[in-house]
Amino acid sequence: MEYKILSLSITMPFGNIENTVYPILLWDKQNIILVDCGFIGSLPLLEKELQRVGVSIQQLTGLVLTHHDHDHMGAAADLKKLNPDMKIYASAVEAPFISAKEKPLRLQQAEELQKMLPPEQQDFGKAFCNMLRQVEPVEVDVFLHDGEYMEWCGGCRVLATPGHTPGHISLLLERDSLIITGDAIALEDGKPVIANPQFTLDFEQATKSMEKLLALKAKTYYCYHGGTFINN
Repeated sequence: MEYKILSLSITMPFGNIENTVYPILLWDKQNIILVDCGFIGSLPLLEKELQRVGVSIQQLTGLVLTHHDHDHMGAAADLKKLNPDMKIYASAVEAPFISAKEKPLRLQQAEELQKMLPPEQQDFGKAFCNMLRQVEPVEVDVFLHDGEYMEWCGGCRVLATPGHTPGHISLLLERDSLIITGDAIALEDGKPVIANPQFTLDFEQATKSMEKLLALKAKTYYCYHGGTFINN
């Protein structure tokens, strides 16, 4: 095996909605890198998915967090406890929120929105804020910078794709013409869209980031929400 790039799938309920996300595994002779890791409490499901493709948590050499949202880093602290040698990678802009050295932007946003929610949505808003407060922080070991080249899977380029959050990153694997989008692009009905526009911190910037990724005309886009987009 020279390398494998695998899409995993984790489905969990939030309230009465089933939510599926697609973490990515970059697996070569030297590295086994997980890109994003699912919701709070999703560790058993993630472990099962890794076992399905023949990897244990202890074999992971790294975890890339595209940004600090609960559904991308919810299992990060649990993974790190089980595998202390695993390095955590993220952008320097996201790191203070991932490590909770600063109050996470998503929680700030949710608390502000809570004040404006109509009475019938107050309970949902409170539950959402409480869930965000339960995200266990984790230290970032390595900062990833825009344009930086990593040796993973035949070469992997870090792309700054701000908007959804200020330090959001995506990954380009040029050799395979493949982009791991994180939340820079989501798929709805098979079409690329802005992920969760109501939670996007800078919509204009997010639109530019999505356009930047689509302009690269990659063959395959792995979207965390919605799955795989094959670009014809």
